[in-house]
Amino acid sequence: MSILSGLLILVALVLLVPVLLFTFQMLVSFPGRKPAALPAGRRPRIAVLVPAHDEALGITATVRNICEQLQAGDRLLVVADNCSDDTAALATAAGAEVIVRHDTSRRGKGYALDFGVRHLASEAPEAVVIVDADCRLEAGALAYLSRVGLESGRPVQALYLMHAPPHAGLKTRIAAFAWMVKNLLRPLAYRRLGLPCQLMGTGMYFPWAMISQAQLASGHIVEDMKLGVDLARAGTPPLFCPEAVVSSVFPSTGEGVQSQRTRWEHGHLGMILADTPKMLASALLRADLRLAAMALDLCVPPLALLLLSVLGLTVVTALFALMGASGLAFGIAFGSAALLGGAVLLAWLRCGRDIVSFPDLVRAPLYALSKIPLYLRFLVSRQVDWVRSRRDGS
Repeated sequence: MSILSGLLILVALVLLVPVLLFTFQMLVSFPGRKPAALPAGRRPRIAVLVPAHDEALGITATVRNICEQLQAGDRLLVVADNCSDDTAALATAAGAEVIVRHDTSRRGKGYALDFGVRHLASEAPEAVVIVDADCRLEAGALAYLSRVGLESGRPVQALYLMHAPPHAGLKTRIAAFAWMVKNLLRPLAYRRLGLPCQLMGTGMYFPWAMISQAQLASGHIVEDMKLGVDLARAGTPPLFCPEAVVSSVFPSTGEGVQSQRTRWEHGHLGMILADTPKMLASALLRADLRLAAMALDLCVPPLALLLLSVLGLTVVTALFALMGASGLAFGIAFGSAALLGGAVLLAWLRCGRDIVSFPDLVRAPLYALSKIPLYLRFLVSRQVDWVRSRRDGS
């Protein structure tokens, strides 16, 4: 076997791992089921923490939405972080407790969260729920998060959905479908197997003893994912609670969508490279199945990149096979492509038919091709600083 053939086989086998895991997750998540009943017992006293940077357009609606689910003894704290608008005044008028932070040298959601947690410490709640300023809680979300969290003693992640705005184009609708796959089907499969999930940035519940000791003050562009990894290493991996739903809407401006995707995907790829090897090594040394499962889940790249990689490798190995190289690499790559295609179709049947039509789904590879510049920028000009996604009208 030539060195080139061996290298192609190795690459094909490495790429087969996330494809197999993704396919397995889609199979496990496919059967529908009724939502779990709300756990019995008392609800802990919580503080809802809302980091907000120039959110004047939507902060009033967010505060009012959260206030509808608060109980006696709960708090709602908005951190107006480096704002240049009247976010603080509007949040106060809507009924929130508001603190203002100004530090242009330390920008990012993690710094705002740390500032808020330190403020809460003077009258510490039993638990903290973090909700982004552009999100809405569906009915019962805080009750589910709080009771599941109290019963398990672990951090709890709500189902975080992002919807396409009305009359959205193909790219945004495909992105909304991919989001549903990532934030609903994949963590749902792990939950059914008793395994943890990644943190998603909003709709996150933490016992006070846990969040008060967490290393939040960073400008990491995917601070939520990093926090989930840190908690898993500490032996308290997050638990998925799909009955608690938090939702938002994709920005309708091209600039906003591009900024959002770049931050999420560059951050995710950076985490794969920086954290996955250490997580797998630690999981093996400790014989920790939950940590190993979380590390493998982290290894699955964004769906568009996975699709591009599999299709690209299939074409390359086919060409080399025609030139006389071993056909084994092509067989593995072609098998990966078939598995991935079947898994995506299964996901579409499960939760995508109301988001994209089947003809749109067939055009998904075109959407993936349009993201090549984003992935190339990761190689030559990676985004490493936290940048707020531009909202409509902001």
